[in-house]
Amino acid sequence: MNIHRIIKLFSVLSFCPATAWANAASPSLVGPSIVGIPVDFILFALVLLGVALFHNKTLHVALVGVTTILLYKMIFTGFKHGEGLSGLALHFQHEWVILANLLCLLMGFALLSNHFEHSKVPDVLPRFLPSGWVGGFVLLVLIFILSSFLDNIAAALIGGTVAKTVFRNKVHIGYLAAIVAASNAGGAGSVVGDTTTTMMWIAGISPADVFHAYVGAIVALFVSGIPGAIQQNRLAPLDSSGTVGVRVDGVRVAIVAFILVMAITVNMVVNIKFNEISDTFPFIGVAVWVAIVASSPVRSPDWQLLPETFKGSVFLLSLVVCASLMPVEKLPVASWVTALGLGYVSAVFDNIPLTALAIKQGGYDWGTLAYSVGFGGSMIWFGSSAGVALSNMFHEAKSVGQWLRHGWHVIIAYTLGFFVMLIVVGWHPTADRYHAGTNAQPASSTTQSPPSIPAHR
Repeated sequence: MNIHRIIKLFSVLSFCPATAWANAASPSLVGPSIVGIPVDFILFALVLLGVALFHNKTLHVALVGVTTILLYKMIFTGFKHGEGLSGLALHFQHEWVILANLLCLLMGFALLSNHFEHSKVPDVLPRFLPSGWVGGFVLLVLIFILSSFLDNIAAALIGGTVAKTVFRNKVHIGYLAAIVAASNAGGAGSVVGDTTTTMMWIAGISPADVFHAYVGAIVALFVSGIPGAIQQNRLAPLDSSGTVGVRVDGVRVAIVAFILVMAITVNMVVNIKFNEISDTFPFIGVAVWVAIVASSPVRSPDWQLLPETFKGSVFLLSLVVCASLMPVEKLPVASWVTALGLGYVSAVFDNIPLTALAIKQGGYDWGTLAYSVGFGGSMIWFGSSAGVALSNMFHEAKSVGQWLRHGWHVIIAYTLGFFVMLIVVGWHPTADRYHAGTNAQPASSTTQSPPSIPAHR
């Protein structure tokens, strides 16, 4: 399995030809390169390779990686805003609000998910599932809906827990792939449903600009969900008899709604009414924590989750920092072809740093990108955090070969969903990644329609 990962990870480098890396480089950032690829990107690829290979040491790998890249930038290339320690300080002066918001949201959403689990809503969901393969598909639809307002990791774990109960611990790997696909699809069009879309939201991209990702996501849900449900029904039919007598805690449901409303309201008010200060303070993250603390006397969350959640958050933030240090002017030009490719790449590379790179570069149709990096990671079990989390619950899923063999429908679903979205919605890039929904003009003089698809195959 490790050999498969190594081959796939290094093959990703071919996604961006050597000539593309060298284009439009800023003279102050030019540094050593190997076969035309800047060392910055090679170091980044090695960090991601280490993360893929050493699952028990991911935090250590990420911290060593970000430290190495920082030292390399200080010695050889400098930073976008200057050289040496002063350049580093200026870099974090521009990045700290995004990083602080992301940390607060990752930590806060872990407690939000805990509230939702303890509300017993996941326990009563099986009561509403019909018999046969349709019941398995309806469960995937519910996971899709949950992921639109919960973190996709939480939605996948809730779905896995329910599946374990109603299928009597006999869950098909193809259905596990469908669960991950449903959770990632559900979060693709919602700024509170996936870490990648939350990152876009924090960067000033309007929730409306990612919402049309649902066009592709809904198609992908059906294309992957129906075969997955049929696979599961053949292995073990649904049994919901163990859910009788469970009662929902309405107070916890209200707390979940309160936290989400606070985050969305504060973000809208700051970006619409106080746009000039939106990049100076982590308003969204603080709003989430104000809501959590204010509601804790009524129902206390499980505070013991925070130490482990903090470690995971630091790991993700380390990857985001690594991505922010890359010379993004050397990436391929943003286009629908690039967005399509990023979806396949996210099946191998973590989609968090890929999203960070894309946000820094700008010029994307954010809904298309949200679908690509959000759903694309479902194609391999370690391609998304939801897949990794679910595979920790079902260890038999930790096989690239088995995942591809039984989860083949996810690859078809991603590709078909992308092109349906491209044809139905079109490609609408924005020149400025910040406040894309209000102030930015299209990246080109006219809104681009999808070119002839066969010419690019």
